[in-house]
Amino acid sequence: MQKSPLPVFCVLRKSRVSTTNYIQQIKQELDPLRKSLLDHPVYHTIDNLSQLRCFMQYHVFAVWDFMSLLKALQQSLGVWAVPWLPTGDTSSVRFVNEIVLGEESDEDGEGGYASHFEIYLRAMRQCSASTTQVDQFVDSLKANPSISAALEVVAAEVPVKQFVQQTFSTINSGESAAVASAFLFGREDLLPDVFERVVQRLNLNAGGRLTVFQYYLERHIELDGDHHGPLAEKLLASICGGDQRLWEIARVAASKSLEARKLLWDGMVVAMTPPAEVKPL
Repeated sequence: MQKSPLPVFCVLRKSRVSTTNYIQQIKQELDPLRKSLLDHPVYHTIDNLSQLRCFMQYHVFAVWDFMSLLKALQQSLGVWAVPWLPTGDTSSVRFVNEIVLGEESDEDGEGGYASHFEIYLRAMRQCSASTTQVDQFVDSLKANPSISAALEVVAAEVPVKQFVQQTFSTINSGESAAVASAFLFGREDLLPDVFERVVQRLNLNAGGRLTVFQYYLERHIELDGDHHGPLAEKLLASICGGDQRLWEIARVAASKSLEARKLLWDGMVVAMTPPAEVKPL
């Protein structure tokens, strides 16, 4: 009997390769799932401002837990330790601090600074997308830092709940390689050009009520593509080095992150699709 070929990553583990090759192999393995996300029906379902509002009310939780993923990564590298001690991994510290600077205190387009989460909330309010649920979620966490409890308090939709819980499962694993991988492979660069075009068209129809959202998208494209994406790759490479066990953790985390995003996107499609009319018998 002819043996089936080994999975790409198994082949990779049999040889000593550079960290760049490890990252490329993970990208290759994730490519089918990533393509399915970039061409997901959710982008073709958004046809009016009401549907975009629905999208934003789901997606804002992904924007919020992205910040939590980033801060967990920063914390895992010992950046917050008091009294301060040298970590010995100054490259990783530099990379994550640069990313935090842009994500947590970016130029807000109004002459000040804000986190991308706060800019997103401004975008939602500008186009009258409800922020009640996510505002209550944040308030609940201020009183009790239990993610599960906060999701229950606000009656989060099942896809949102599953997505956030998957992120915090990665965070709570205590594996820096998993957190860095989920950050690199499963986050905000999954908003394709077609989505930008949809937002541009809707902004014209809505009389300029999506200008803040357009700014948010432009900042993400600029930072993720030109700066944060390459930094995140360097960060993951710095954390994993030549340790095959860590690269396997990174591979699994990346896959789970994209799968969770797909479930969230699937849930959005259902929420945005009006129920079919019941025809008389």
